[in-house]
Amino acid sequence: MFWQEVMQSGMNLPSDLTLDDATVELVIMLGDPNPRIREDVAYTVLTSWINRGDYDRLLAGLGDGIAPGLSQGLGQKIDDTVFRRSYSALMLAEIVGRDNNEHVVGAQTVLAWGDLATSWFVREKDHRGWIPDKGWAQTISHGADVLAALARSRHFGRLELTVLLDVIADRVLEPTPYVWSHGEDDRLAYAIMTLLHRNALDTDLVEPWLARLGSGIQLPRTRGHASDEWPSPAARNTSALLRALHLQLALGVQGRTDLRTDAELFAEQPAARSDLLLAVLDQIRAESPWLYRSTTKALPVG
Repeated sequence: MFWQEVMQSGMNLPSDLTLDDATVELVIMLGDPNPRIREDVAYTVLTSWINRGDYDRLLAGLGDGIAPGLSQGLGQKIDDTVFRRSYSALMLAEIVGRDNNEHVVGAQTVLAWGDLATSWFVREKDHRGWIPDKGWAQTISHGADVLAALARSRHFGRLELTVLLDVIADRVLEPTPYVWSHGEDDRLAYAIMTLLHRNALDTDLVEPWLARLGSGIQLPRTRGHASDEWPSPAARNTSALLRALHLQLALGVQGRTDLRTDAELFAEQPAARSDLLLAVLDQIRAESPWLYRSTTKALPVG
């Protein structure tokens, strides 16, 4: 296979193939239902060339070429088009990450990618993780990865970071038939932690956002039909996210070694960590008030 020879040669581009032609072919391969083609070849080769700097002068064009894949088949029936959307998001995360390291893409371009990525994320209907015989789809996890990359961007200030928070809440609270079972809660919580580590969002903004998530896990007073399942899949996913966020706030998270800015970004805990821990615990406690002891009461002595 041609691409196997490329990989075995140290990811060197053959002399008879231009980078543009190779890129077009690899981008198409990102949507292949065969995981050997999609993951082992297309994603691996593109990521290697991005990290090696082969696209640095062309990074804006590469992102603009990848981004349309986010809308391919979006909102239609559950089918194999999910791979193109999901892996376009994952590749866009790598592209934004490269810009975060090298500062080679302008603000308007990155902001435009952010608009496309967030629009896709809230509209995505296919939340499958692992698909037998076809490998990972992972739209929630890959969406979390691109949001985390955008949250690191120097082009994203307080307003843009607030939008990312709202997008996460919109996504998590939207009804879905899927219950996360492949680490989506951890990946999305890590994206939130990346936002919080920027220390650009005040607690008076984050706490109402947490309360919005908390409202999605409390048993509704009126549930419609008596046969309606509770907790619903969306409520279970939201509960899992809050618990993952609590654990990551409590233990702390570390940055990626391949991202130079992460050493500074994750050097200290978020400034409002203590307040945020209590705010998250309030939402978890409200889900099952009959179960958890209130922190406002003193613990018995002896």
